[in-house]
Amino acid sequence: MILPIVAAFAAGLLVILSRQVNGRLSLSTTPMISSFWNHIIGAVVLTVLGLALGNFIPADIATFPWWIYLGGAIGVVFVASGSWLITRIGAVNSTLLVISGQMVSGVIFDLVRGAPVTVWASALGVLLIIAGMALTQRSR
Repeated sequence: MILPIVAAFAAGLLVILSRQVNGRLSLSTTPMISSFWNHIIGAVVLTVLGLALGNFIPADIATFPWWIYLGGAIGVVFVASGSWLITRIGAVNSTLLVISGQMVSGVIFDLVRGAPVTVWASALGVLLIIAGMALTQRSR
């Protein structure tokens, strides 16, 4: 159980690092150019990894439903908006708002799927995140 927790924490660190780097690039260019280069470099790295590890393209790819590829388009919106937001509202606020959105959508998806959800605990988590953002605003 420790490895998934450490991996999730490390992924969170990498997300904010990526957003900071993309935000810095968007200051020199635009959020769209920043997002473009993020995805070009990411595609190159992923291609090299895929070729090195093999099984890059599943044999049954033709049977996959079309909508499962929308994650890439959603990722473009996420990266471009993150590059735009971080330069306007800062790392803490943009991160707290992104986490709040993730918690709300996660609870909704779990409810729709019929997964066990403790709604009050999830709602409390979102409220605590929003309270944390409010506190960061007060100290200014």
